[in-house]
Amino acid sequence: MERQYTTTAQAAEEMNRKSISAAVATGFSDAAAGAGGQPCEVTAATGTGGQPSDAALETLDPGTLADQIIAGRRITRADDLRWFLDCYLDALCAGADRIRAACVGDHVDLCSIINARSGHCPEDCRFCAQSAHHHTSCEVYDFLPEEKILEACRMNEREGVHRFSIVTAGKALTGEEFEQALHAYETMHREAKIELCASMGFLTAEQLHRLHEAGVTSYHHNIETSRRNFPNICSTHSYEMKIETLKKVKAEGMCACSGGIIGMGESWEDRLDMAISLSELGIDSIPLNALMPIPGTPLEHLPRLTEPEILRTIAFFRYINPEANIRLAAGRALLTHDGETAFRAGASATITGNMLTTVACATIRSDRKMLEDMGRDVTPPWEAAE
Repeated sequence: MERQYTTTAQAAEEMNRKSISAAVATGFSDAAAGAGGQPCEVTAATGTGGQPSDAALETLDPGTLADQIIAGRRITRADDLRWFLDCYLDALCAGADRIRAACVGDHVDLCSIINARSGHCPEDCRFCAQSAHHHTSCEVYDFLPEEKILEACRMNEREGVHRFSIVTAGKALTGEEFEQALHAYETMHREAKIELCASMGFLTAEQLHRLHEAGVTSYHHNIETSRRNFPNICSTHSYEMKIETLKKVKAEGMCACSGGIIGMGESWEDRLDMAISLSELGIDSIPLNALMPIPGTPLEHLPRLTEPEILRTIAFFRYINPEANIRLAAGRALLTHDGETAFRAGASATITGNMLTTVACATIRSDRKMLEDMGRDVTPPWEAAE
């Protein structure tokens, strides 16, 4: 029997729910097959003595599952993840927001970046303006002078940003440029209160340790997409190299920041797989970017995502990673009020100020005001400690 709807909004949401579910039916069928197209064996999650540890997702509504996650349940690959694509979006977002409030709280982590070495990257990531393989209008320059980095750091601290990161193009920052970055971090750590992050590619364990000693507490290294889809996005390095770097970050005792980009032609199953992989790695901060296609890149003609698609993704990332910071990154211009809807769907952090290669749609001050108006806490850590 067909559902009856009393409002147009209800009917529209049902269409969204059904269209998403239908769109992934083939993808999940393919994903259920192992090497050679043979079906993988799927078993139910069980507790001790063979008893089911949790109710199957398809028997639950989003609110009940949110209660279970708040009480300690964790989603795994053994669960039927298609449930996240077939439930009502409003209910899913409401549950995600409750999980955020219970597991992370009302504090919103604000981070900002400086692009300290730009362009001429030897890697061929198909989404990126900085790749030397593509023909874009990206600026090209070597590592910035330290004073320029320090100036940006001081400005972000004055504006109330919590964390500041040096980001560099290239496979890895090495040699004299790495030493320059290290000296800049030592100076910032000595002279500023803002927390420090780095994003410099495939660093060695020794390099990570030196950064940590210089005051860097967080390292960013996106996995970008699912293991299955990664070869469609990049061929000059592997998904496994990404995972190994993140394991080094965790071993060093630094905050591990890793997420990816949605809207690169991946399936819904790829997005769910990325969420599960990040959970399995114990990632602390998960930046989610919605692709803003850049002219001159191989993905320049892809359509932009809709707001319901983005919100559903944010929401199930929260269910699957309840204790992580789900961080808004590129693509906030696709959301209502620069992302206010996302902060009601499980998001708990954001990059603020300028993005890496796209123009930000909001300022640090407008972000802080929006979040304060929502009742969220944006107090810098050093002020909260006073």
